[in-house]
Amino acid sequence: MSMNGARRRTPVSQAEYEALATFRYTVGQLFASSESAAEAVGLTPRQYEALLAIKGSPAGDRPSVGELARRLRIRHHSAVGLVDRLESLGLVSREGGKDDRRRVDLVLTARGGRTLDRLATAHRQELRQIGPRLEALLAGIGSRPAKDRRAGSRAR
Repeated sequence: MSMNGARRRTPVSQAEYEALATFRYTVGQLFASSESAAEAVGLTPRQYEALLAIKGSPAGDRPSVGELARRLRIRHHSAVGLVDRLESLGLVSREGGKDDRRRVDLVLTARGGRTLDRLATAHRQELRQIGPRLEALLAGIGSRPAKDRRAGSRAR
């Protein structure tokens, strides 16, 4: 590490570029499949993501609209509209906070839970199939073959 705290940069090898490109492509396929599954049950991909974020909150936590907005990386007013649509579909309800009456928590309805379970089950199966490929790609990023390490050290 140099005096200013920056680490010496190691050149990115061709194998790492290939692994990164394949990783991005594979993750894109996973998202495309997830989007198709959501659309097949009448949801937008963002609605599925919202249901997942609500259900996937840490045990015992019920997210607020603001927390959902942060989780989805969207503006608060966009999250309000998203929750309004999910509520009109009977998938989510707003409930008063347990400890703070001013707070409004988001909760999946029984219908929302069933819908999410159907989608998450399919998504989990796909992750189980694609997971080993992603692991291998991640392992390949940063661990260059010996010939690439030698070439990188000669370039200095």
